[in-house]
Amino acid sequence: MDAVSSENLASAPCRAAPAAAELVVAKTTRRLLPFLVACFFVAYLDRVNIGFAALTMNKELGFSPTVYGWGAGVFFFGYCLLEAPSNVILERVGARLWIARIMVSWGIISAAMGLVWNDASFLALRFLLGAAEAGFSPGVILYLTYWLPAPYRARGFGMFLLALPLATAIGAPLSGLVLSTMDGVAGASAWRWLFFIEAAPAILLGVAAYFYLTDKPQDAGWLDPQERNLLQGLLENEKPHDAGKHESLWRMLLDATTVRLGLIYFGVVAALYGLGFWLPQIVSGFGYDPVGAGMVTALPYVCGGVAMALWSRRSDRRGERILHTASAAVLAAAGLAAAAFFKTPLPAIVALTTASVGTLAAMPPFWTLPPALLRGSAAAIGIAMVNSIGNLAGFFGPYLVGWIKETTGEFSYALLALSAAPLISAAMLIAMRRDGGRPKGR
Repeated sequence: MDAVSSENLASAPCRAAPAAAELVVAKTTRRLLPFLVACFFVAYLDRVNIGFAALTMNKELGFSPTVYGWGAGVFFFGYCLLEAPSNVILERVGARLWIARIMVSWGIISAAMGLVWNDASFLALRFLLGAAEAGFSPGVILYLTYWLPAPYRARGFGMFLLALPLATAIGAPLSGLVLSTMDGVAGASAWRWLFFIEAAPAILLGVAAYFYLTDKPQDAGWLDPQERNLLQGLLENEKPHDAGKHESLWRMLLDATTVRLGLIYFGVVAALYGLGFWLPQIVSGFGYDPVGAGMVTALPYVCGGVAMALWSRRSDRRGERILHTASAAVLAAAGLAAAAFFKTPLPAIVALTTASVGTLAAMPPFWTLPPALLRGSAAAIGIAMVNSIGNLAGFFGPYLVGWIKETTGEFSYALLALSAAPLISAAMLIAMRRDGGRPKGR
């Protein structure tokens, strides 16, 4: 693995006009990030809202914890299968067209989740939802590398990934409210209304994406000519000499760096979804009604969102990525392990909040690593492959929790088992650092 330092990535243009670079990056961020955060907010909400639907859906349809775990996780089979091809298409046809297509199609299928009637329809629609959404998250990560020079990426990725905690912090109380007020409206169960209502923004934002997004800096009419030239200069300086070289899907799949990064991300994602899909039911087990469960479920993600913003800024300021990711992963493991031993609400929720803080804080510095290590044409496929390998944990984490819960009748054993995943990721990151893979991004 090549050692990568951001002093070699973008220092020359930044030294030439640091104030001007800061201004054009800030203008670009203000233009793109709020819209992309809104899109990812809706994507993540539509992905995990079955966690709240399960509070009444499972009983109505007779789903066991294992069946629900399968349904929560099978999303990621379709998602991972099509991520790399999706990024290749995005690079060829442009981000605005492809992101619009992704959002409209997943919105339609997410609404169809409200029509589920048995195990088979539940599993099939969850698989199709993952296939429809495939490529959105890695596509936006790739898209942001077209616009943000390396020294600014942790903050940019941190702003984009802030949609993860926001989707739960805002979506959890909203979902609890829908479950409490919509039952029986037009003869439909409240959990069905949950899917119908929360799918609509995806379709609307998908249409808006086609008209709002700009594919590349040279096409940005909202930048002055001098700003476009400066931004393109910053980005051109980062391109390797072999940027035009073709990289095959199979070569990237077998690439050691891609696999290593994917396995590290696997551990972080296992904690993210293993906790995220089951947290409403864990909280509900303390005796909260749907509205109360929604409010309590939001708390770990509010804290996680704050930690994500602060930790990504610290990573950019220190110019260090690996230790920032590893230390956050250790905190996630500690929180999950601690939660396994607490049986009363307050200490359990504090431990779960700690796990959420660590998991979410790990993500922005981690996502600076693939663009730094997989540069040029390798980035489009490599970023998608890393995300695909990592998101297989989106099946592993929820299914593991469901299987252990059904086998033992306790969430505590599942949380203890889940804590091993981010701990292994931290160990792999430390090993990577010792091997010389130190992409600092500054």
